Amino acid sequence: MRMGIALVLGVAIAALDNFAFGGEISPIVIFGLLLLATGFIGLIWRARSWLAASVLWACIPAAHLIKRLFGLPDTIQPNTYGSIFKLAAVTLVVAVVGTACGVAAGRRKQFEIQR
Repeated sequence: MRMGIALVLGVAIAALDNFAFGGEISPIVIFGLLLLATGFIGLIWRARSWLAASVLWACIPAAHLIKRLFGLPDTIQPNTYGSIFKLAAVTLVVAVVGTACGVAAGRRKQFEIQR
């Protein structure tokens, strides 16, 4: 169930990244959505959220990698494997921060309820 939800969220964000406004949507929007989605996953599933957050994160660079492998036009410039790797690294940091914040918020809420 968790992986399915994460996959749907990841595909939705990747689709928005690649198709909204002809693929010219601001990276800030994508980073914000990734931060929000991984934070939500961390909040809901806490320590068990890391695999689901990884699946969600992987959808974003995977979409660009698939386009590169099949020779499809892409908005990432320059359209190289190095650029895709850099995108993967930056989005990984965003996903880790989002998940960690969600997990921390979930633990804090749980701590307050127990008091």
